[in-house]
Amino acid sequence: MIVVAGHLRLKPGSRESFLQQSLPAVELARTTSGCKDFAVSPDVVDPDRVNIFELWETSEALETFRQDGPSEDLSASILSASVEQYEIRSSG
Repeated sequence: MIVVAGHLRLKPGSRESFLQQSLPAVELARTTSGCKDFAVSPDVVDPDRVNIFELWETSEALETFRQDGPSEDLSASILSASVEQYEIRSSG
């Protein structure tokens, strides 16, 4: 299992637009083979931050989905990213 988790710092005032522009990627990911969960969520404390959480069955499924990456408009809103990828060998 692959977990991708962290947050993005956005340009001030761009969060709502970023979330709306993220919607197609979230919808696509959730219907992609190998995706167990995918979320881009507003932070409840910081108005210029979104939280990222993804859960994938395999790294191959994640890489296949990542081929396209974010659109130019989406990337333009991101000031910084703190997102890590973890491989989970067991859970319970």
